[in-house]
Amino acid sequence: MILSEIPYKNKIILAKITMSSFSISAVSSALSDDLQQKIDTKTKPPGSLGRLETLALQIGRIQNTLTPKLKSPTILVFAGDHGITEEGVSPFPQEVTAQMVLNFLNGGAAINVFCRQHNLRLHVVDAGVKVDLPEHPDLAAAKIGRGTKNFAQTPAMSAEECEKALNKGAELSRTLPETACNVIGFGEMGIGNTSAAAALMQRYSGLPLEDCVGKGTGLDDSGLARKREILQKALDLHSKIQEPEAVLATFGGFEIAMMVGAMLESAVLGRILLIDGFIAGSAFLAASRIAPEIQEYAVFTHQSDELGHSEMLKFMQAEPLLSLGMRLGEGTGAAVAFPLLQSAVAFLNQMASFESAGVSDRTDGE
Repeated sequence: MILSEIPYKNKIILAKITMSSFSISAVSSALSDDLQQKIDTKTKPPGSLGRLETLALQIGRIQNTLTPKLKSPTILVFAGDHGITEEGVSPFPQEVTAQMVLNFLNGGAAINVFCRQHNLRLHVVDAGVKVDLPEHPDLAAAKIGRGTKNFAQTPAMSAEECEKALNKGAELSRTLPETACNVIGFGEMGIGNTSAAAALMQRYSGLPLEDCVGKGTGLDDSGLARKREILQKALDLHSKIQEPEAVLATFGGFEIAMMVGAMLESAVLGRILLIDGFIAGSAFLAASRIAPEIQEYAVFTHQSDELGHSEMLKFMQAEPLLSLGMRLGEGTGAAVAFPLLQSAVAFLNQMASFESAGVSDRTDGE
């Protein structure tokens, strides 16, 4: 148990933060040499398949096999509202969160289209949408609260709420996907969540705030300046908060905290983690502070066009698979990048070697 200082009504109180237990095994290196040899002896010049080769190596190491398979690929989209929207940090009203969740459930959003295209299973989670949502077979009702509090004035959630969100995310990562699932992506929906993500990024990374804050859903220049000002005041208000879960509770959203728990538990289960853009990246940054071993399980699917994501990726020493100027969220980058994992596994398992094809390998001559 860790005691963490949390501001409350202009006073500093000690909150009990009970660290969630996520025992993540280090990715095995036992087959690394054999995997690399298998990759290098395919009928191609070494390294000529570029990132597909490093991706194949990573997948083989995560699954600890020379013949990896991608089973029951799934994307979880977590939705929640944010009290920070009271400060005018988004040009869209808060009710858009619930409206977009209904769009997901009706199959009309971009993530629905890409999941159908690539045969990805999709589950939507109400982690903390402000309004009640109708029952639906594809909706997991897991509401921690009706949106977070305004972290420009008080912590976004209590330590207990944060712990509950982490544990619920872990539970859903076990129960929503099929048992065979070994590759899982994460998406989100929540008006105001780029502000939460920017605050989390700044506190976890120590980078200048201006490197962390972007226009979100479309702020103009004056709106962006105001957003930076609001977030700087919030960071100053909570300047003593440093412990990983306390930072998450102070600045995060219910959907972000639940995503953190789902990522951590999925790594415990040995799954490949498909990390989407800026918001999912901030959740992964939090997860990596709680359990650094998670890093080896992550595939960073794309670089978002949201200002801050490129610096976040650099900070995590992460190389994204794609850079398409996307900044939608929802897990769309993860869905669009998934076929690259299929290609990596396909060439590793199906492509002939020089020996099996009867093709002469390179010699040491000129």
